[in-house]
Formats: sequence, structure tokens, C-alpha cells
Amino acid sequence: MKHWIEAARLRTLPLSVSGIIVGSIYALSNPTETINTPTEVFSWKIFGFALLTTLGLQVLSNFANDYGDGVKGTDNADRVGPQRAIQSGVITPQAMKKAIIITSLLTLLSAIILIYFAFGKDNFGYSIFFLLLGIAAIVAAIKYTVGNGAYGYRGFGDVFVFIFFGLVSTLGVNFLYAKEVDPLLILPAISIGLLSVGVLNLNNMRDQESDKKAGKNTIVVQIGAANAKIYHYTLIVTAMLLVVVFAILSDYNFDQYLFILAYIPLTKHLITVYKNQDPKLLDPELKKLALSTFLLSILLTVCMISLISDIIVNLFLGGR
Repeated sequence: MKHWIEAARLRTLPLSVSGIIVGSIYALSNPTETINTPTEVFSWKIFGFALLTTLGLQVLSNFANDYGDGVKGTDNADRVGPQRAIQSGVITPQAMKKAIIITSLLTLLSAIILIYFAFGKDNFGYSIFFLLLGIAAIVAAIKYTVGNGAYGYRGFGDVFVFIFFGLVSTLGVNFLYAKEVDPLLILPAISIGLLSVGVLNLNNMRDQESDKKAGKNTIVVQIGAANAKIYHYTLIVTAMLLVVVFAILSDYNFDQYLFILAYIPLTKHLITVYKNQDPKLLDPELKKLALSTFLLSILLTVCMISLISDIIVNLFLGGR
């Protein structure tokens, strides 16, 4: 059990749920024309199964990454980060393959239940679309490093992370509640996507030399260490700026800029990356950046909750 927990890479899980939290609370704080109160838009069933589905996708991606890099020999003695399960021999490729199949089925089941709670027997078109989207996410999580056509070996891993753990996670879960897309929510969705890509970029910066030897052509391998740092700064700073723009366009009050507190660890992280000369020392930064992203999502939703309280007060006074 210890080895399976390690293979699931728990430190990546808070990052994966950041979009779910922001998208859900945004739906709660922004009633639509057809849904007029927070209690009508929010559902604990949708929220719970959205979390389960996203966590399933993250664990599936981690298992598949362990399997794909393990059987290809990418995880070897040259690798800088912690040893993976297949690399160290504590889990066999056959066992990991079974785990991938089981996790895929459980994640798909969770997605189906989520879709049912969101759309019921109505909105058949939406149900089919989200089912196909869920299947695509599962396939993408596996094909990142598994198989001859693994797109992670061609430098497209960043695109997958941005789309599924940023846009789909945040905008998708919000649509499950509101049944419409709010253009303003695209800004924090992009931010979470960029920060998630930042975590992957850190991983690739750390593993640049071993990836290059193994033929894993990540973006870092393609552009080099110096440009990878510039790319990293661009990801993080752009994400931070977009959240501020989101707050301005949302007409936040001064006390609703609490999320800026998360910029302290993010700024410290950028300074650490700037000063770094040894890729081995970047490994702890993965966890720090993932937790900083999670902190930003929590603080941002706290700011949204203050909007919720205003809505409830207005509804109460209006009723009187």
C-alpha cells in the first residue's frame, strides 16, 4: 500500500482540484438568469463527484507516467528526481498496467455519475459531449507517456495539462452547475492552467539531461535550460496578472484582494528558480508551486464567498 500511495504522487493532488474549487464556488457566487439563488445552482453531489473524477484523472496520469517512463527506460540512474515505482522494482509493469485499467474504469464511472447528477435525463446533447470529454481526458492521461505515439515525448505535455487541468477543470465544472459559459471565468481558468503547466515545466527542467538521453523531447529539452527559465517566469507571472485582471473586472472591493497573499510564495518560488544552478534542487519546488496554486484557489474562493454573503443579504432584504 505504501508503494501504491507513493506511485499516486499525493503532492500533485492539491494542484489537480484547484480548478474544481474555483469553478464550483464561482457558480455559487454568480447566479444565472435562469438560476436566481446560490442554493439553486450549487450541488454537493456535483462538487463531490467532480473532485473524485479529477483526482482519478490525476492518479491515472501519475500511474501511466510511471508505467510509460518505466518500460521505456526513461526513468533510469540518470534521473534526478525520486525513484519511481517501476524504476525501483517495488511495483511490476504488469501490476501497474492493471492499476491503470482499474483507475480508468473507476474514473469513467465517476464521470458518468457526475454527468447524470448535472444533467439528469434532460440535456442529452450536453451529457454526450461531457462523456466524450471525459473519455478524451482518460485517453490523454494514459497517452502522455504510454505507447509509441506518447505525446509527452514530443513536447505536447504542456498543452494537455493546460487544457484539462486548467480550462476543462474550471470552466467544465462551472458549466455543470450553470449550464452556460461565463467569459469572465476564462481568466482564472487560464491562470490555473498556466500554474499547472509551471509544475510540469519544473519537473522537465529537473529531468532535462535524463530526458534528453532517453529521447523524451519535452519543451525544456527543445528550448534549453536558459529559455526554459524564461518560459517558466512567463507562465507564473502571466497567471498572477490574469487573476488580478479578473478581480478588477469583477469589481472586487479592497478586502477581496486577499488572494494576493498567495503571490508571496509564488514570488519566492520565482526567485529560487532564477538563482538555481543545480536542477536537483528544483525538486522541492514542485510541491511548493502545487501548494501555492492550491492556496491561490482557496483564497480566491474566499473572496468569492464574500460575494455570496452579499447575494444572500440582498435576497433577504428583497424578500422583506
